[in-house]
This record gives sequence, structure tokens and C-alpha cells, in this order.
Amino acid sequence: MARLSDIIEDFIKDMIDETDGQVEIQRNELAGYFNCVPSQINYVIATRFNSERGYFVESKRGGGGHITISRMSTDKPYDYIMHIILSIGDEISKHSADINIDNVADLELISEEEKNLLKAAINDNSLKSVPVFLRDKVRADILKNMLMKTII
Repeated sequence: MARLSDIIEDFIKDMIDETDGQVEIQRNELAGYFNCVPSQINYVIATRFNSERGYFVESKRGGGGHITISRMSTDKPYDYIMHIILSIGDEISKHSADINIDNVADLELISEEEKNLLKAAINDNSLKSVPVFLRDKVRADILKNMLMKTII
């Protein structure tokens, strides 16, 4: 049986698909629909609809407030890859790097072979000669440089 978080995620994704990539929701209204606490909606949005997974989230307060979730366009691979590169920052964990790589591959912006090469390059085994406290910084540099090469 699917967990409530998965059901809410699928529901929001279906709404996004039906509205060509952007949906505006009210947290309390959605929580009422699923008979859950509003913090459950917050959790789903924070963990399943972030920039690592290809979404922009904007929260507006007042007048009932609402949350706008937009799926990043992949019509322009350059823009999508650049967004990922800019969102990486100075450091990235292996887990976050893997999510970004999987998303790029799922959108068919890189091949399965390129995906595997990227993952091998940023793996802790590849960085074992780098001090642990610097690995996430080096991983970010490698990932950003390799992603740049996919669009040049």
C-alpha cells in the first residue's frame, strides 16, 4: 500500500501535468482533502518538489496564502542544466548529486552511459584521496564541470 506522502506527491504531479507545468495550491485545502495535517503537505513539497528534482516552489502568504509549484522546462536543455549547475553551490553531498544526475538522465538530457560515468566520477571511492571534509566541495566542482561539458 502506498504511503500518504507518495499519494500526495502523485496527486500534485497529476495536477501539474494537467496545467502544463504549474499549479497553485492552498496547503490547508489540500490537507483537508487528504485528511492530514498541513505539515504533511509541507513535508511532501519540501522533499519531493525541490530544485534538485526539477521544481520551483514559491510560497505566498496573506489572503489565504498559496503555494505555486512549477516544473522546470526541459524544452531548453541548456537552461535546465545551467539551473542545476547554479543550484549546486560550493558543495554537494553524494546523495544530492545522484538525485541531480538521475533527473538529468530521466529527462534524457544525458545517456545512460554518461549517467554512469558522472556517478563514478563523484563517487566516494573516486574521491578517497581527498580529505573527507573537502569531498563535497570537490564533488560539486567535478559535477558542475562535467555537466557543463554536456551542453558545450
